[in-house]
Amino acid sequence: MTNSKTVLIISTLDTKREETRYLKYKFKEIGVLPLLMDLSMRGKEASHAELTPSHVASAGGSTIEEINKSKERSTITNIIIEGATKIARDLYDAGKIDGIMAIGGSTGSLMATDVMRALPFGIPKLMISSTAALPGLSTKYIGTGDILLFHSVIEISGLSDMLTNVMDRACYAMKGMTKYVSNTLSTNNKKTIAMTMLGPCEQCANSVRKALEKEGYQVTGFSAAGVGDRAMENMIAEGFFQGVIDLAPGGVGEHYFGFMRDGGPDRLESAGKKGIPQIISTCSVNHMTPSRSKYKKEFHKRRKYDLDKFRTWLRLSTDELKEVANEFARKLNNSKAPVKVMVPMQGWSSVDAKGNPTYDPEEDRVFVETLRAKLDPRIQIIEINANMEDSAFSQQVIKSALELF
Repeated sequence: MTNSKTVLIISTLDTKREETRYLKYKFKEIGVLPLLMDLSMRGKEASHAELTPSHVASAGGSTIEEINKSKERSTITNIIIEGATKIARDLYDAGKIDGIMAIGGSTGSLMATDVMRALPFGIPKLMISSTAALPGLSTKYIGTGDILLFHSVIEISGLSDMLTNVMDRACYAMKGMTKYVSNTLSTNNKKTIAMTMLGPCEQCANSVRKALEKEGYQVTGFSAAGVGDRAMENMIAEGFFQGVIDLAPGGVGEHYFGFMRDGGPDRLESAGKKGIPQIISTCSVNHMTPSRSKYKKEFHKRRKYDLDKFRTWLRLSTDELKEVANEFARKLNNSKAPVKVMVPMQGWSSVDAKGNPTYDPEEDRVFVETLRAKLDPRIQIIEINANMEDSAFSQQVIKSALELF
């Protein structure tokens, strides 16, 4: 097994000892080297893992004795997660693991996937979970990570034929991912661009992507519906991209007001901190998407546009546009690289077009003028007399991109 790949297994041997032992056996049988990390917080038996709870607690700044004595479950859980994350990251950075896999129920899955998300995009991550299909939990497990959730369906308890079948398939899947797919993604010698995309500006995004690809750029799109925004910011911070075209930064306002497409506190900040040039536009910035179940009374009186039976965009007020513009300026003014803000004057998306109920370019100017007054003079605002989905606008974005990147 000289060329064998190494997979970090995360488990809790105090509750999953027999099942974890089988995983190690199966990996060895198929030519994969298992490295076991035990996150047990109440185990009475010796761990026998390569990375014991004592190792994990120490990496988290505590001791297993303190963990065992504590009644503060939330506190000790966070210590164990912090320690496990540090160990996993150090192993990956040292080139000692090629993939990461875990097995667990609700708590085990939450802890293990927290660790997985700390590892870069591209390294295989597989979570065998008996609670993978529970509403609300699966999204917490995955978050912004490229994690493969393997729903065991049955409880992870005892080595029944059904459970060993699940674990066998998961082990072979992990072997395939580590053996046949490179887990290192480098931006060296590539012109890599991150771009936000959204249905109401899809035509613009596709035109820009195709034009830049013809010029040798590699464009990676992110759905600007909240989770995609957060993932993009994380990956920009990790150094995957050399430029950003942010067509749909509505997640800034959504985070500020606490609505459904919340892009997180770091939205519109990672590229500036990293010193990466950016093109910023305005798709969806003049609309909001509060949950219908949490509508304030006055929301029912707002101008709105129904995208479908599930999604409705409400028009922002002029005061809200000013507040969002202030947030944009605060974030963009810290940028260490060139920034261009490109505004389509005839509507900021296909939703925001003549004849539609929320179309109001005069009110949009409140955002533009507030932003202009607050932005650092070195940041250019370019206004184009077109709708965002018009070819005249996408051509200007392409022109600016070729100049900037």
